[in-house]
Amino acid sequence: MIKDRVAGAPISWGVCEVPGWGHQMAPARVLAEMGALGLAATEFGPDGFLPAGAAERADLLAAHGLRPLGGFAPVVLHDPDRDPLPGIRRTLAAFGVERSNTPGGGGADGGAAGGGAPDSGLTLVLAAVHGLDGYDERPALDAAGWAALLANLDRIAALAAEAGVRAVLHPHVGTMVERSDEVQRVLDGSGIPLCLDTGHLLIGGVDPGELAARVPERIAHVHLKDVDAGLAADVQAGRTAYTDAVRKGIYRPLGGGDIDIAGIVGSLEGAGYGGWYVLEQDTILDREPDEGAGPVADVRACLDFLAGIPA
Repeated sequence: MIKDRVAGAPISWGVCEVPGWGHQMAPARVLAEMGALGLAATEFGPDGFLPAGAAERADLLAAHGLRPLGGFAPVVLHDPDRDPLPGIRRTLAAFGVERSNTPGGGGADGGAAGGGAPDSGLTLVLAAVHGLDGYDERPALDAAGWAALLANLDRIAALAAEAGVRAVLHPHVGTMVERSDEVQRVLDGSGIPLCLDTGHLLIGGVDPGELAARVPERIAHVHLKDVDAGLAADVQAGRTAYTDAVRKGIYRPLGGGDIDIAGIVGSLEGAGYGGWYVLEQDTILDREPDEGAGPVADVRACLDFLAGIPA
């Protein structure tokens, strides 16, 4: 049973870093609803959603029975003239971890970390963004951009490991790593593990079940989404912008869409996956939901679905 490894994310309550995304619910209500649902942990959400101080943030989460899990970090990785490490250091500091000075530890400028700080249990979920707001369009990436992106992924993974944090790459719609050939290029050209986001992969044209079965050793974090395949096809074909598709309900409670979530969970568990399953049904709200209604009902339906998967 994976119950003790099921976590929440503020984006399931419509809380997002994208300007103009929609109504933003307050942390007090979001965390109270997560706790009432019995979620074991949560990702942090966008900057400013939770307290900036790590101790204060951990205390707030603990008051709702939630463990801190780390969070999403949109970072420009493909620009050879732009060093992402200073920003990553600030993010790690905000996580409340410090870089290790262990002799023999991996350097900040490349290579896998050897040694490093004790495992903090936190995950840095990277998205290779293009630097503009939103996820509806993206530029093409040339050879120099790919070289910079792949090198920066390994540099960030090493830096995070020195602080006891696991860095993963999240293939994500509207970022520089979205489609099947791009995911494969990351697998072939870097050592960083992946965040298997079942929804973003499907919308990007990647079969999440096939990927999970083919390279389970590269999966270190999971975002569970179910998806309306018809709306996903509209996004792929350019008939519907991604944000509009979210507004129309492209993400469905687990079991209510077209992804074999039970099969993916079974495949990962069978391969020895021991990480978190984060429930992420991205939504856009136009107002504050009534008490007991809105996102909490969808997350409850996801938990009910997972409870029905044979152990």
